[in-house]
Amino acid sequence: MFGLGFPEMLALMILGVLLFGKNLPSVGRSLGKGLMEFKKGLQGVEEEVSGHLSRIDLTPEPPRPPQRVAATAPKFSDPSEPI
Repeated sequence: MFGLGFPEMLALMILGVLLFGKNLPSVGRSLGKGLMEFKKGLQGVEEEVSGHLSRIDLTPEPPRPPQRVAATAPKFSDPSEPI
């Protein structure tokens, strides 16, 4: 779990008991509630994204035949010709 061995986990537990003492159950409870709210928020985002993806049409558009393009460049006349 997170690359921590048993000695590191034990040291963290002892440190938690020393820091929080009698408040440790309430700290754990509030941490659990926070995690549950975070998971609910992620679930809501996942539902919203999947809803948007289901509305998107993923079928490719059939290829169109090539179209003739008209020349749009201006035509210049020879300056030596009279107008």
